[in-house]
Amino acid sequence: MSINRVNISGNLTRDPELRMTGGGTQILSFGVAVNDRRRNPQTNEWEDVPNFVDCVVFGARAEPLSRFLSKGQKVAVEGKLRYSSWETKDGQRRSKLEVIVDEIDFMSPRGQQGGGAGGYQQPAPSFQQGPSYAAPAPQGSYAPQAQAAPQPVQTPPSADVYDEDIPF
Repeated sequence: MSINRVNISGNLTRDPELRMTGGGTQILSFGVAVNDRRRNPQTNEWEDVPNFVDCVVFGARAEPLSRFLSKGQKVAVEGKLRYSSWETKDGQRRSKLEVIVDEIDFMSPRGQQGGGAGGYQQPAPSFQQGPSYAAPAPQGSYAPQAQAAPQPVQTPPSADVYDEDIPF
């Protein structure tokens, strides 16, 4: 058995690029910089070394996401790895490893890039891939399904109701 899952968080290295295939499928491409900590052999000090990861979103989520993402924004990405290889016109072999995004969470406060100072004013939306028959998405999320009517908030029963139910 093999598992192809990846979770990364970092800052967008460039504004996302939205394009469309001949068949009408939307494709959103962007890069995320993630840091790796390594000890410098000369100074014996720890240093952050950036890694640059290409990410791709396919389908109906691509266009809405392109409006929310911008260079410098901090995001968390979950997806799977895909390896691609090709030959250039001059005969050189090229390859790359990229993340096919299943879920992306915005970690920067709205209106700020790069994480900025201060607390979160309001949670940023989360874009998740899922079938239309899935349960309603949590508040502040985007999912391609109809939203259910808001449910009234119920107060939990008093603590003494549970005392008799505990078996120990």
